[in-house]
Amino acid sequence: MEVLKVESLSKDYGRIKALKGVSFSVPEGVVFGVLGPNGSGKTTLLGIIVDILKPTSGSFSLFGEKPEARHRKKIGTLLETPNFYHYLTGEQNLLINASIKGRGSNDIDRVLKLVNLDTRRHSKFSTYSLGMKQRLAIAAAMLGNPDILLFDEPTNGLDPVGIAEIRSLIKELHQQGKTIIMASHLLDEVEKVCTHVAVLKKGDLIVHGNVDEIFSTNDMVELAATNKSTLVSVLNSLSGIVNVKEEENGIVIASFPKGTADLANINKHCFENGVVLNKLNLKRQSLESKFFELTN
Repeated sequence: MEVLKVESLSKDYGRIKALKGVSFSVPEGVVFGVLGPNGSGKTTLLGIIVDILKPTSGSFSLFGEKPEARHRKKIGTLLETPNFYHYLTGEQNLLINASIKGRGSNDIDRVLKLVNLDTRRHSKFSTYSLGMKQRLAIAAAMLGNPDILLFDEPTNGLDPVGIAEIRSLIKELHQQGKTIIMASHLLDEVEKVCTHVAVLKKGDLIVHGNVDEIFSTNDMVELAATNKSTLVSVLNSLSGIVNVKEEENGIVIASFPKGTADLANINKHCFENGVVLNKLNLKRQSLESKFFELTN
């Protein structure tokens, strides 16, 4: 089942096009990352989904139907840190939040335990660390037990400990069957947390799908020989090779599907075809280089 389907969604701010005909779908029960640099349209997209913004053109559906208020009640949102009262306790802030939403007042014990703040429920918000404040915000989003959780940069501004806490919580929520849609500019976050991803750049959808398939990082083999042109020709005749690229420093980079580069076989193939290698080194393409490859 698709919990969200976006079709040719566009948003213009005068001459600025924040979204340009974006289309993708989010299956039920996944952690779906909307990835892109700042200014790519991530927050605009989430704002349209929760009805804060209206699209210029295009449409989207929730749970297979035209979006209505009853559908949005099934979505818990964290678009920015809520304006909690610093002089009130975590529990008191959640009671106010539940009252504003009109749901979840009987759910406070559950969400506090889930975000590991039960022992600090009577502590004032002003005494919370940044990570605790963000976990309380996630608890507020979870009031009423929504089917979908929608987060905008949930680890933004946190220290490494806080980031680890939020990532662990997102994984736990995923294991409980929640569908999570989260915007992020952090490649590492998407790799460690998300199952699916849509990559945006300046309002354009570059690619979307399963994270493992999109960010499948190739084996990169560095080679060098006295006659570079002959080396390139011999490598191009090698079975299983994806790409051969010549570098300015005399190095040749050969690309193979992840986990398939056999250095002994590569060396043997070159030698049997009259090329003696003076460099042969395996390294894996980084996630960063794959992202830049997609967005550039």
